[in-house]
Amino acid sequence: MSTENKNSFDWVWYVIGMIAGMLAVVAVTPSFGYVLLGGIVGFIMGALFLHNIVKGRQY
Repeated sequence: MSTENKNSFDWVWYVIGMIAGMLAVVAVTPSFGYVLLGGIVGFIMGALFLHNIVKGRQY
């Protein structure tokens, strides 16, 4: 009997979005407040990517 791997790796998209948002803001300005804001925006973009673009794909 074979078992499927049901581990969810959705959190990876959120982390990638946060890091990409932070790096994009660091490239423009080194202000710590804007870096945090960029991380939040990147997190939201990662969530939108995961739930709108990748939604419905089977692994």
